[in-house]
Amino acid sequence: MHKLYKPEMTDAGLGFSKSAIAVDELGNSRQIELVGERALTLYVDKQEIVTLMTMGTHPELLTLGYLKNQGFFEKIDEITVVQVDWETEAVAVVTNDQQSDFSKQMQQRTVTTGCGQGTVFGRLMDKLNNIAVPKLSIKQTTIYALLDSLKLHNEVYKKAGAVHGCALCTGSRIDFFVEDVGRHNAVDAIAGYMWLNGLSGEKNIFYTTGRLTSEMVIKVAQMGIPVLLSRSGATQMGLDMAKQSGVTLVSRAKGKHFMVLNGAENIQFNVDWNQSM
Repeated sequence: MHKLYKPEMTDAGLGFSKSAIAVDELGNSRQIELVGERALTLYVDKQEIVTLMTMGTHPELLTLGYLKNQGFFEKIDEITVVQVDWETEAVAVVTNDQQSDFSKQMQQRTVTTGCGQGTVFGRLMDKLNNIAVPKLSIKQTTIYALLDSLKLHNEVYKKAGAVHGCALCTGSRIDFFVEDVGRHNAVDAIAGYMWLNGLSGEKNIFYTTGRLTSEMVIKVAQMGIPVLLSRSGATQMGLDMAKQSGVTLVSRAKGKHFMVLNGAENIQFNVDWNQSM
């Protein structure tokens, strides 16, 4: 019988929230906390398998669980070493049979809808270096009107839950709304809609119910959309990607509340709270 393994945090600097300065709906600067996010590329016997986006709190366990759940191994004894190197953002797995061929598992691999393990490869990150979205100025009242318009959607979520929604918007008008079991599926469907209809995205706002992770920001930047709005929070890497690409990033947008993490200069704070109270 195996001795129970109780893991400790690998690195106290990984996984914990990071401080950032945001601008709230009153136009005031506030310090908020963001979730840490790291890329971790998994190699098995020097074969690249996948890049996982993770908080980084238990990378060895994440690696083992991924390999088990994806059917790479049946027995834990097949694996001899799991070594994480955060400097190279990689984890090396060594097996008893170092001549193993995982081509079959790779061919049959399905990118799941799981919210906790998106896949981002180096070429996607490299592509962001050549992307700079145009600036788009939007009014605070437009954000509120858009949030009101979105209440008429989320039909599947209202009936059954278990889905994320994404919307392509022009001002407070919703041009196209998609629900799916994964937020990345929903954003990809909108990207397909834009591609099919020859839409550039430069005058659009993108809304998502999901977290503002690095992958979400990168996809929106690739679509040429200057404003990304979510009812959820953001990760540190998501904010970093927004700063790099110029995407105006607005989180925790619900009711009359929102937090601008990047691009506050593009928001026109045109609500007189003294008159509205």
